[in-house]
Amino acid sequence: AEYGLFVMIRFDTFTTAIIDQFQSGYSGPAANMLAMVLVVCCLALLAADAAARGKTRYARLGSGAARTRPLTALGSVLLPCLLIPVITAGLTLGVPLATLGRWLVIGGAGIWKLDEIGGALAETLTLAIAGGALTVAAAIPMAFVSVRAPGLIQRVLEASNYIAGSLPGVVVALALVFITVRVALPLYQTPVTVIAAYVLLFLPRALLSLRASIAQAPVDLEHAAASLGRTPLGALWAVTIRLAAPGAAAGMALVALGITNELTATQLLAPTGTQTLATAFWAYSNEIDYAAAAPYALLMILFALPLTWQLHSQSQRAAGR
Repeated sequence: AEYGLFVMIRFDTFTTAIIDQFQSGYSGPAANMLAMVLVVCCLALLAADAAARGKTRYARLGSGAARTRPLTALGSVLLPCLLIPVITAGLTLGVPLATLGRWLVIGGAGIWKLDEIGGALAETLTLAIAGGALTVAAAIPMAFVSVRAPGLIQRVLEASNYIAGSLPGVVVALALVFITVRVALPLYQTPVTVIAAYVLLFLPRALLSLRASIAQAPVDLEHAAASLGRTPLGALWAVTIRLAAPGAAAGMALVALGITNELTATQLLAPTGTQTLATAFWAYSNEIDYAAAAPYALLMILFALPLTWQLHSQSQRAAGR
């Protein structure tokens, strides 16, 4: 998503420029300089976020109920207000689905190579589930400390996660290649290294979802559970973790969606012969065989449907609907 799309439409971005530097002459210094620009941009955004966030609390401290805002009837401006989202939905869904349907019809039954497609789907499911679960597990301690014990050290640790996530997959992948070859050679081109790259790349997605959920869980409930005989860990599990579970599920869905279409890190780090839906789609697209690539695109869309529904359900619950 961060590379293949922009290469196909010939739109230059930092990611495409960095990969071009590596492919043209393995110009590490030039690629690193471009990556540092992304790091500086990320630091500027983090500073703005810290200033806007301040010390605001999101959990209610006293008794009472959340106030429901009344709905306002738009009347005569309803149709103009709906015009932009309808056009956006039509472009983002209608055009790709129509094009995909056309190539599926052109390809016919011959493009459905079930063994190859089934293997790519199984690889994608395995990596998405494992990567999503481990990324959420890694984000829980950082999100908890970010909300319950804010401070300078915490801000630095949290910022480091966002900086890693702001880098293109190829930069993170090459860093892991260097580490595994120099320090842990048995881990080179193994699923462990691939999932480690996913954790580094997509940890911010899980961290944001978890931080928002934990921030809305009053610490007073933990104190009440402790006063009733729960141990600190027991109170944390019984109260905060359970209240944050919907946010964790949303974070895992976001990470799994990212893993489904991740390309560059998977190509560099995955064991030889590994084929996911994204890598298979990219391989056929490079061969200008769009009909053969269409089934993989369709499966990526179908794979995203339940994850998108999970995100929608979480947003509806957060809105009290």
